[in-house]
Amino acid sequence: MRQILLVVDVQSCFAPPLWLIEGINRLSRHLPCVALIEQHDESQTPFLSQLGWCPPRDDCCLIDADAIFIKHGYTPSPAAMEYLRQYQADRILVCGIQTDTCVLAAGFALFDAGLHPTLITDLTVGSSLDRSGAMGIKLWKHHFGRTIHSRELRLEQDPP
Repeated sequence: MRQILLVVDVQSCFAPPLWLIEGINRLSRHLPCVALIEQHDESQTPFLSQLGWCPPRDDCCLIDADAIFIKHGYTPSPAAMEYLRQYQADRILVCGIQTDTCVLAAGFALFDAGLHPTLITDLTVGSSLDRSGAMGIKLWKHHFGRTIHSRELRLEQDPP
């Protein structure tokens, strides 16, 4: 099965737990890996004016990824979506920060594009509303159906 790992917002400003960084980096050594990081641009997404908070304009990814894409808002950028589409994966494994917001938004974008998103349930952290991620996992199962635990993953890749 051809699969690719999509990591959402595992970056300095969100202070991810070490277990999350280490777990994702373990997988990234065995799978092609794409990371998304959020950087603030008020002209693109009005976080500051609508929420009174915004991520920094510049932040760094904490994952060893093959490709890193900047996003301004909740969903992956068009460039990231095109990169994932061109990979022609049987499924896209998704993990990262804020299961109930940005990770879920990535799931909607992938699903709408026909890219078969699967959430890795033990490699995700929820928002401040539900740090456990349980609410986001429940929403993911409801909308997309596909979840997996990292220990269940087959890490061999079919030849391109």
